[in-house]
Amino acid sequence: MKFDQFDLTPALLESIGYNGFSEATPIQERAIPVILEGRDLIACAQTGTGKTAAFLIPILDSISSGGCEFTHTLVLVPTRELAIQIDQHIQGLAYTLGINSIAIYGGSDGSDWEQQKTALSAGAEIVVATPGKLISHLNQGYVRFDQIKCLVLDEADRMLDIGFYDDIIKIISQVSKERQTLMFSATMPPRIRSLSKKIMKDPHEISIEIARPAEGVIQAAYNVEERDKLRLINELIVDKQGYDSILVFCATRKKVSEIVKRLRTSKYVVEGISSDLEQRQREEVLLRFRARGIRVLVATDVMSRGIDIKDINLIINYDVPDDAEDYVHRVGRTARAETTGVAVTFVTRADRYKMDRIENLIGAEVFRVPYSGSSTPDESSGKPPRDRRGSGSHGRGRGSNRKMGTSDRRKGRNTPRSDKREG
Repeated sequence: MKFDQFDLTPALLESIGYNGFSEATPIQERAIPVILEGRDLIACAQTGTGKTAAFLIPILDSISSGGCEFTHTLVLVPTRELAIQIDQHIQGLAYTLGINSIAIYGGSDGSDWEQQKTALSAGAEIVVATPGKLISHLNQGYVRFDQIKCLVLDEADRMLDIGFYDDIIKIISQVSKERQTLMFSATMPPRIRSLSKKIMKDPHEISIEIARPAEGVIQAAYNVEERDKLRLINELIVDKQGYDSILVFCATRKKVSEIVKRLRTSKYVVEGISSDLEQRQREEVLLRFRARGIRVLVATDVMSRGIDIKDINLIINYDVPDDAEDYVHRVGRTARAETTGVAVTFVTRADRYKMDRIENLIGAEVFRVPYSGSSTPDESSGKPPRDRRGSGSHGRGRGSNRKMGTSDRRKGRNTPRSDKREG
């Protein structure tokens, strides 16, 4: 479905076209009309399907059509990275609309407090915030949310996972009851259902391939001993043409440092990202990774949700996540918006039961590759296995129609305890 088939304002259609998009993704095609009607919505869609634009487009249309004196929309998100990403997305889509937004998040040195206070007091039209930081502002008494028209909970399951339930309820208690509520989540556990009953009115429900990696992800798992992981990761990435954007996930900040140290070479740039870095440093690393200034980025699960990096070729799960749903989010960093990509997981004997849970969740068996620690042509040549669907390609092919996935922007659960609460 083309965007010009929606009943959107001409200025917004112009902005969407300026960003290079014409055809809606399935979640956008189904969600946008419901939101335009003013109905509450629960949307369950996997990472990389374009859900951010699915709620931003009708919200921007509503603001541009009617205008607002105070804050129109509040978007709650689990992490500062996602807050920044959505704010940047708003700036891109609102290019021709003159709509202002602000991202409210913790982790900075405090110099942005006054800027956030001014925006909240004056009524920025869209506020994107982590619950923890927003509560700090609400406690000061100058935030007015009594005229909010739309409340969005993005990555709702993740916010509950990291302990934001009480903060969410407190924030919602100060938001106008005469509002539209939108809840977007990659999974739909019982506690999401319970929360929706408390805060929503007869919500429409949309589900797009819950808990399934994108079709374009070619998956493989190496059976490997812990002591051989560093050797294998080197074999997978050294001198491999066509893989110029590689993301490695591991369980702890300590492992991030160890892997970066072992992978660093004069031939390409390797960097790590975790909660050990200041916010400014993390943003700089992400910008360089997006711009291909960094070939290999090693990260904890702080990167597994909500981070929008275009055209990642290869995902390596150095450690199998404890929660099967986190696997979906990790591999969802590649093959976004109808591209293709490769996701490789290192599985030790102790991790095999975790891999069984992952396969049960995604409804498919992940191709297993034995690894002996020695270089044999088939098992440890560094080449991911060929696509068993017959394509024989692991590159960055695209669909013929460009769709508005969250990765295609013009501008730019089990998380370790130390990396969890970011707000």
